[in-house]
Amino acid sequence: MEWFNSLLFKESIAHIILLYAFVIAGGVMLGKIKFFGISLGVTFVLFVGIFVGHFGFTVNDEVLHFVREFGLILFIFSIGLQVGPAFFSSFKKGGMIQNLLATSVVLLGVGITIGIYYAFQKQISMPMLVGILSGAVTNTPGLGAAQEALKQLHEAGQLPEIPHIALGYAVAYPLGVVGIILSLILIRIIFKVSFDNENAKLLELRNAPSETTIIVTIKVQSKAIDGKNLQQIRKLIGRQFVVSRQLSKGNFTVPNGKTILYNDDIILVVSTEADSEAIVDLMGELSDYDWKESENKMISRRIVITRGVINGKTLASLKLRSVNVNCTRVIRSGFDLLANPDLVLQVGDRVVVVGTPDAIKRVEDMLGNTLKRLDDPHIITIFVGIFFGILFGSIPMFIPGIPMPVKLGLAGGPLVVAILLGRFGSKLKLITYTTQSANLMLREIGITLFLASVGLASGGKFVETVVSGNGLIWVLCGFLITTLPLLIVGFVGRKFLNMNYFNLMGILSGSMTDPPALAYSNATAGNDAPSIAYSTVYPLTMFLRVVLAQILILAFA
Repeated sequence: MEWFNSLLFKESIAHIILLYAFVIAGGVMLGKIKFFGISLGVTFVLFVGIFVGHFGFTVNDEVLHFVREFGLILFIFSIGLQVGPAFFSSFKKGGMIQNLLATSVVLLGVGITIGIYYAFQKQISMPMLVGILSGAVTNTPGLGAAQEALKQLHEAGQLPEIPHIALGYAVAYPLGVVGIILSLILIRIIFKVSFDNENAKLLELRNAPSETTIIVTIKVQSKAIDGKNLQQIRKLIGRQFVVSRQLSKGNFTVPNGKTILYNDDIILVVSTEADSEAIVDLMGELSDYDWKESENKMISRRIVITRGVINGKTLASLKLRSVNVNCTRVIRSGFDLLANPDLVLQVGDRVVVVGTPDAIKRVEDMLGNTLKRLDDPHIITIFVGIFFGILFGSIPMFIPGIPMPVKLGLAGGPLVVAILLGRFGSKLKLITYTTQSANLMLREIGITLFLASVGLASGGKFVETVVSGNGLIWVLCGFLITTLPLLIVGFVGRKFLNMNYFNLMGILSGSMTDPPALAYSNATAGNDAPSIAYSTVYPLTMFLRVVLAQILILAFA
């Protein structure tokens, strides 16, 4: 049994891997257990790491720091790639209000943290408060960013030793999850929310005009456009639309810019909901014509772009109309985009085209439409992004009032670069598409490595901290940081902005970047409204929490 004792207690590569495997496997299994319907998920890896570390099982500091930072980079870079395509579009229309509310939650939490610091600065240091803040808002990347900032201060000689702020995170986290859900319940009770009324309002809201695409059939009845081609008609009407099919004098055709429309022609038009009514009024009248007969000569098909050479090209450059095929819209990350000629295509886009079966087959060969290709990992994009993310995160930025330059570090730098690559990577000929399963796998590996490292490093002092007087103060401070911003913003959103409760649940859950709260919201609402609001505010909220955690450390530590 000497070999077994050696494996357990003598530091070696095998010992380190065995320790990480035990902590991660145990944490993931325990994370599936629900307490009062709430699961902590992979966060339980942190508590298993603390438990193991408490009994003296440790890892070499240099190895532990490497695994922790590399895990954090993988996790946060994967998040950036996922949210990048929708990051900038999330500020449009209603998304702007939602992001302002989520930003208010973030800033109120920071303000309360600063207030607690001035009230209890003899008992709690700012670094520890940032750890408590990260746990209270269940934001692990913020903890990683704060640890990175502490490391910068330590290396600059302004901090004698790096405090174990993960202790504050671990103490505040459980009540943080509970506090978020409790706040949602209190808002529901205070405003006596009726789910039937909220569902009715949500349905009414979704039927209102928006930027989503709509398909209408129009009978052309207009002297102004009779005998003009589609290029002339677009300039005359001044609205964006695509004519998918045309029935003229008994013949079905796939129109292009030079196609002439005549009165009594019947056309199938794709446009935004906001423009559709005006387009119908200017071109003629709505028709209930059934296009089923046209399917004998032309079909509509969704084609997935899987060929890398198409990545970054505009829709116009494909010259689909030269092969008698019309593109009506492009589906990207679940959003319908109108097929404008200048639209830049990305691998993973689903292009909706109309044409004859033979022509559709030629377009399929051009675009790929081989789903198996999407399973191939594009490793170069990940590591090119990480490379530039680390470079960008190392650039010093001078902010007035902060004694030393701010760096986005190993958390913020890769996050910003990943968001930019997710949105603009196609212009650099980089394929940023990853399957949902691949992204989740990379993300979960990263976060579990990070949490296991944090737990192992903090385990030795955890029990002593919790049972001390300061530990109870930390729990109370964390609960205040969790609940007060949510209740204040929830009250404003409901009372003064008259926001739908289901949307409000998603906004508040997203402002805390908290998956358990989102799961509770979805289960409570019984629809996808919380998920949509959550995904709208999540990118900006994640970015703010990572950056502000570092700023608090550098400004007050």
